[in-house]
Parts: sequence; C-alpha cells; structure tokens
Amino acid sequence: MFLAVAVRFLTPHQSPVHASLTIIRQEHRALSAMLRAIHLMLGEHRRRGTLPDFGMLRAMLFYVDEFPERLHHAKESRLLFPMLRSRSAERTAVLNRLDQDHAQGEQFIRKLEHELLAFEVMAETPQGEERRGRFERSMTAYMHFYLNHMRTEESMVLPMAERVLGDQDWSELDAAFLQNRDPLAGDEGDAVYADVFRRITEAQPTLLGLGSALEALAGRATARSV
Repeated sequence: MFLAVAVRFLTPHQSPVHASLTIIRQEHRALSAMLRAIHLMLGEHRRRGTLPDFGMLRAMLFYVDEFPERLHHAKESRLLFPMLRSRSAERTAVLNRLDQDHAQGEQFIRKLEHELLAFEVMAETPQGEERRGRFERSMTAYMHFYLNHMRTEESMVLPMAERVLGDQDWSELDAAFLQNRDPLAGDEGDAVYADVFRRITEAQPTLLGLGSALEALAGRATARSV
C-alpha cells in the first residue's frame, strides 16, 4: 500500500521516504506489468492460432491511456521536471528527452488504438494476418519504449530529486501524486473506473497466469526496478 502520509522518517540518520517517489515507482510497476501482460497475451494467442479478446485489449489500452499517459506523466512533466530544472542543471538533457517521450507516448497510444481497431475489424478478412502483425509489432515497440523510459526515470531522475529538492518541494509533489491514484497500483482509485479495472485484474489469471506481473497489477509486488 502507498504511504498514508506525505513523508515518514525511518530513523534520524536515514533519508525520508516520500509519498510521491513511492507512488511513481508503484505506478511504474503497474504500467510495466500491464504492458508485459498485453505482450504475453498476444504471443500466447499467436502460438495457439487464436484471436485475442479484443474487449480485454481495449480495456488494457484504455488503462495505459487514462492513467500513465494523462495523469502520471502529466504530473512529472508539469511539476516534477520543472522543479528539478529550477534546482539544478544536472540532468537538463535527460529531462528534455523524457518530456519528449511523454509527448511521443500520447501519439503512440493513438496509433495503437487505431491498429487494434483495424486488427479487430479485419481479423476475418485476407488482411487479417497483416493487421495482426502490425498491431503486435507496434505493441512490442511501445512496451520497450516505455520500459526504457521508466528505467531512465528511476535510475537518473528520482535519485536526483532526492538530492536536490527541499521540504517545500516534497510537500507540493506529495500532495499532487496522492491525488488521482492508480487502481492497478494497489489503491482503490476513482469509483468510476472500478468496473474496468476489476475486469482487467480478474480476467488476467484465466488468460495466462502471469505470476509476478499479476502481483504488481494487484499492488502486491515488492519494490524492484521495472
């Protein structure tokens, strides 16, 4: 579970655990698990020669679009990254590239949604295999794109934040990231999304048995890099 308060000190000699950093890492694990789940599901259906559950794929892409793209990334680009730029020039080029990734990701998800629709509509036609392959290749490229993006944030940006941000910065960041919590990262989330996310998490074990990825989707995974 996420921290119930903005900051908790472990001992007088240890660094504080900030709610915003915990939430960022937890949401990264949820997104990583979702992307890997889609990738594994597509691979399993291809191996079996069957069509995937298109409704489930749409729900999973909806999650990626709704939370990581529109909420999680927006808080990073509009709040965290500008704070870091104002405190240090240490990672300016990295932050600029990550901002570009966020903008590119929004375009990428629109392309994926279109290609999924094309795959579904054309699945039983002579173009079915071509459309399937196009969606699978784009989905794989998107997965690797964002796994690399999140690794960069966790290895370079978050450690920098711990070094250069002050108490007021953390208070503002923690307040922002404690809003719009991600249901797939272990929080109850907004009630309006409850049915969508329950459908995703309940269906996953019957699809593939994804082990640790499912634990991350349910918010039970232990802290580890994406």
